[in-house]
Amino acid sequence: MENDRAMAEAALTLDEVPREELESAVIRFAGDSGDGMQLTGGRFTETTALAGNDLTTFPDFPAEIRAPIGTTYGVSAFQINFGSRNVMTSGDLPDVLVCMNPAALKVNLSELREGGLVIVDTGTFTDKNLQKAGYEANPLDDDSLSRYRVMAIDISKLTLEAVKECEVSKKEGLRAKNLWTLGLIYWMYDRDVAATVEWLGTKFKKLPNIAAANIACLKAGHAFGETAELPDGALVYEIKPATFRPGLYRTVTGTEALAWGLVAGTQLAGLKLVFSSYPITPASTVLHVLSRLKAYDVVTFQAEDEIAAAGAAIGASYAGALGVTSSSGPGVALKTEALGLAITAELPLILINSQRAGPSTGMPTKTEQSDLYLAVYGRNADAPLVVLAARSSAEAFDVAIEAVRLATRYMTPVVVLSDTFIANAAEPWRLPDVGSLEPFPVAFHTDAEGFQPYRRDEETLARRWVKPGTPGLEHRIGGLEKDYTTGNVSYDPENHQRMTDVRHEKIARIADDIPEQEVDQGPVQGPLAVVGWGSTYGPISRAVERSREAGISVSHIHLRYLNPLPRNLGDLLAGFDKVLVPEMNMGQLTTVLRSRYLVPAESLSKVTGKPFKIAEIMDAIRAHSEA
Repeated sequence: MENDRAMAEAALTLDEVPREELESAVIRFAGDSGDGMQLTGGRFTETTALAGNDLTTFPDFPAEIRAPIGTTYGVSAFQINFGSRNVMTSGDLPDVLVCMNPAALKVNLSELREGGLVIVDTGTFTDKNLQKAGYEANPLDDDSLSRYRVMAIDISKLTLEAVKECEVSKKEGLRAKNLWTLGLIYWMYDRDVAATVEWLGTKFKKLPNIAAANIACLKAGHAFGETAELPDGALVYEIKPATFRPGLYRTVTGTEALAWGLVAGTQLAGLKLVFSSYPITPASTVLHVLSRLKAYDVVTFQAEDEIAAAGAAIGASYAGALGVTSSSGPGVALKTEALGLAITAELPLILINSQRAGPSTGMPTKTEQSDLYLAVYGRNADAPLVVLAARSSAEAFDVAIEAVRLATRYMTPVVVLSDTFIANAAEPWRLPDVGSLEPFPVAFHTDAEGFQPYRRDEETLARRWVKPGTPGLEHRIGGLEKDYTTGNVSYDPENHQRMTDVRHEKIARIADDIPEQEVDQGPVQGPLAVVGWGSTYGPISRAVERSREAGISVSHIHLRYLNPLPRNLGDLLAGFDKVLVPEMNMGQLTTVLRSRYLVPAESLSKVTGKPFKIAEIMDAIRAHSEA
């Protein structure tokens, strides 16, 4: 009887194998830069969103623009964590690793969870490619993959078979092997191919042979799953839809959300948006998004260098628009002189800083949070400005609107800190009711009687904003110190003291115009608070949640406003015995909190170019709780 049952199970095709229900799964697609891993991940993301799952993605690009094909320097990866529950990170360790060549396996295998499934294209495991990846022997032929389940498929060969009738060259056919792999993964996780078929038809509308080849490969990969026999332990899965608040959703990256938030903010302020920047990874895509939004009173300008881009944005603000610029890494350092000019001229300006690993050119495509010092302190002399940080891709929309509000209300530059992870990561975003957003219209000064360019609003200490050319309101501003009353150039020592004090006080007063800091989860006082900012929100939140479920008393506090800090933050932190600060830097917020509030803040630093894992923060929480 048992033998009969075993024979019957062995005869089952994949479509007859019962699907295992999972709460969530993490998949990583990895291959050469030319293997289309970002496209593959993007299509899987869209299909997963349509299936109703919550998700977070992590595109991981190689830093080398044209690394030699087949080398570890050219490996591109895309990771997605999706599930039927609230998903807050891109996942600690992949459950499935798809490797299109030996180099992808070499770079990514160490992060696959033990017992996870690795899918490899055996057609690329040639002696030459193995040598390029640094393998002395073929890992498919020894026991180096014994800790994992392996699905070794000659994807290259099966791809060429799938496109035989499509009248494409061998090279064109092989370029579709990512779609073959995507079809297989769609089948494994019960995804519908229809949306991707439609997308391919639209994308390659003018190249019908290419469209047909890609669609054929997608369907062939799906069919392979239905007919091939499973390797030992490889299952097929079902992940039910997540529960969302009612509304209309779409996936959004941080770059898109920031761009749309800037447009929404300037519309709420009644201003034209003038965006000027210079291309640099990963900030360049803000310009790409905004350049398609000219219908919303948006002007975009690509300058010849970083300083020119910032100068053009300042000029736009002087003319009565809102000047916005964007950069990353060394490009932000180049803009600091212009920020000082905007501070002393007291003009609204927004700088989007998509942080990346450094210093200097560093690792351009890897994530880091190491520009906090630069944002808060990084200018000559005492030059205070506003610093905000988005905690997720979706929240970047609201942060951008708030940046516009504060910049225009207080006539000040605002630095918005994003990072490589937020810029590129996607997550579901509930489209806001734009009509419910509260306007904050800008009122330009037009009364010539008694006008002085640096006369201030008594509440905000902001000087008046006057469009140049307004009759009777001719005035001069610039980088030299100005007389407190007249705005004329002044070298008087006491006047400089007074102007420095008022610029400082103007920013300090913003603390009364922003929300008090709240505890994200956990008690408002206790033995341990984990404090974060920016993209560490997801892993911190999940780590604190799991630690609390394990009986550890710990709270999570996450900061959006980094300068000025919320007015109640010092008292809030004083209620905790210990403060742990996970940061993707060497302890910058830790230093700020210690200096401002004299609290026993300790840093948990990570500067690998990759986001925190939940487990890393949980280990630190456990260690501090047991100490």
